[in-house]
Amino acid sequence: MTNLSDLPLRDSLKGRQPYGAPQIHVPVALNVNENTHPLPAEVKADIIARIAEAVEQVNRYPDREFMQLRQRLANYLGFGLVPEQIWAANGSNEVIQQIFQAFGGPNRKALGFEPTYSMYSIIAQGTETEYVRAGRLDRYELTPEFAAAQVKLHVPNIVLLCSPNNPTGTPLGLEVIEAVYAATDGIVVVDEAYAEFATDGAQSAISLLPGRPRLLVSRTMSKAFAFAGARVGYLAADAAVVDALRLVRLPYHLSAFTQGAAEAALDHSQVMLAAVADIREQRDRLVIELAAMGLDPFRSDSNFVLFGGLADPAQTWQKLLDRGVLVRNVGIDGTLRVTAGTASETTAFLDALREVIHN
Repeated sequence: MTNLSDLPLRDSLKGRQPYGAPQIHVPVALNVNENTHPLPAEVKADIIARIAEAVEQVNRYPDREFMQLRQRLANYLGFGLVPEQIWAANGSNEVIQQIFQAFGGPNRKALGFEPTYSMYSIIAQGTETEYVRAGRLDRYELTPEFAAAQVKLHVPNIVLLCSPNNPTGTPLGLEVIEAVYAATDGIVVVDEAYAEFATDGAQSAISLLPGRPRLLVSRTMSKAFAFAGARVGYLAADAAVVDALRLVRLPYHLSAFTQGAAEAALDHSQVMLAAVADIREQRDRLVIELAAMGLDPFRSDSNFVLFGGLADPAQTWQKLLDRGVLVRNVGIDGTLRVTAGTASETTAFLDALREVIHN
């Protein structure tokens, strides 16, 4: 059998490994920030009905511009958005990839504040975009002054702001986004994949869109909507940005099944988001109980908690796995990351961790 190294692979991809977290079947899987709450029965029934309806037309291409879905997404987000300001794709990763295809590429540069979402650098590499890794301040925070200075220093074509940040959970104030936007003539992407889990009073970067045509706000249905398997990500921006992404998208990229399922979920958004309050409660419980164990949880506006204070994270990860609990080792010294699951899953994790660190 031919090896990857035997193929005439592009030089920038040689020696690389595909992205992916371990996919291990365990009783308690809290490693990839999924919403572990099941879909409500009424929503499942509506999704199934709409997919069945789509089957009747499956011999035809779907709506290439998916305007019904874009209208529903605009309605969900609010802020006076119209469908022409909305874009969607197969997960927010594809949205970000399309942004790089339109605004990145050879002889262009993207900047991220590390540690942050690892797909940014992977997508940059796949599009031949130089990726600059700016740092963060103490406890992974960013200030307007620091962030703007990094942008002015490196002069990127694309700036990536993860809000709240993955894998650290760090919230990001609007003043940081405003400062970064003012510091560049390039595209500023605010990745709000976990926005629905933010603490009360947190403001979305969508509120900053008017008058800022180079500001793009990315969202996903994978997390709060418990729709990870459906692969639906979306974006709000100036209508001209949407036109730019239409230049690089593949035709008919959102299937009729995807469109129907997403429309059904959005029509039941209040029911779909009912679990968010419980997830936030479990996240805050994790912070309190991890600190009580003598560990060091970082503040989080996401559905997960990064915690430090571990002498050997790899060993702790394995011992938790041996007890049927899967968390994530994101490669930050002394830390592991755990998703806030259901109350019973959170209890199982905390009980297992106590057993591990006290033995």
